[in-house]
Amino acid sequence: MNKNLNPLNWTKKQQIIGGAVAIVLIGGVTTGIVNHANHQAKVRKIEALKNKKIKLCNDRAEKARKLEKANAADSKKLLDIAEKNPTDKNIKLAEDSILKVKTAEVKKAFDNQVVGIKNRVKLENEAKTAVSNYQKDAMNQDKYKTAQQAVSKLTSSYSKGLKDSLNKQLAVSKKQADDVTKAQQAKSASDSKAKTADINKQQSGSTEATNGNSNNANVASNTQSTANNDVASGSNSYGGGSQNNYSQGGSNTSQNNTNSGSSNQGQGNSGQNNSNSNTNTNTGGNGSNTNNNGSNVGNNNNNRPQTRYVGWVSVDGVRRYSQTFNTLGEAQSYVDATVNSAEVINLGFEHSIRYGVEPA
Repeated sequence: MNKNLNPLNWTKKQQIIGGAVAIVLIGGVTTGIVNHANHQAKVRKIEALKNKKIKLCNDRAEKARKLEKANAADSKKLLDIAEKNPTDKNIKLAEDSILKVKTAEVKKAFDNQVVGIKNRVKLENEAKTAVSNYQKDAMNQDKYKTAQQAVSKLTSSYSKGLKDSLNKQLAVSKKQADDVTKAQQAKSASDSKAKTADINKQQSGSTEATNGNSNNANVASNTQSTANNDVASGSNSYGGGSQNNYSQGGSNTSQNNTNSGSSNQGQGNSGQNNSNSNTNTNTGGNGSNTNNNGSNVGNNNNNRPQTRYVGWVSVDGVRRYSQTFNTLGEAQSYVDATVNSAEVINLGFEHSIRYGVEPA
């Protein structure tokens, strides 16, 4: 080892210089170490800030995802409520909730669902109105077909309950209308049969009266002829003597009286025709006398006025159901069927029901 390099062999001056150099060298090393430490601390701080920012962004994104998910869930829940109970309030709540949804595809799907709900509500209201109109006029086949078509448009699963209910109401009203129609037809057939029987009875009675009068006329004629013959025979003898002894060349002819019985015949609504004819012939001596009584013909009477009847049922004093018929029985049958219908019975729980039949 070189002696000059050994600090123990240095002079005092060399030791001072060497000490100064050592201090400088130690200071430089220390400064370098400090600077390096400061740089590392700065790097770590920057890295920490970067990580914090990344974490903040991730937290914000996660919060946004959670909020979007919550908004979508709320909208779905409100849409389900609106589907089951599509009131204006429920539909409005669902629409307001959809405005908070940011995802385009989800928002579009929800908007389409709202449109579907509104269209379904429109069809349901149209079906309800059509069925109600038919129930008020159950004899109208056009209204029945319109109601059927309106109900058939309810294809949504949410409308199934309402559709079944409306179909049942249609079936009840249709049966009531059919029952009224059958009753009217039966009543009409019965009236027609009774009318025919009455006409036949009148014709039979008229024929019997004509035959009876004719027989009476024949009996009267035969009786009168017998009487005349008796008179004629009696004129040839008187008290055991001859009547001719008192008449000089004269002749005495007995009276001939002929009385034709009256003829009376009627058919349907035609008036009776009455005929009465009497003829008296008297021939005696040199003169003759003939007496003819006139005939009497009755008047004909046709075209009697026909009365029609109105059957009606009122709700709270207002006539809600009414129909005009040719007979009282038809009007009464209509009123009975209407009053006993399910609709009128249900109305009777909350309203005043009155009914009756009167001439039109």
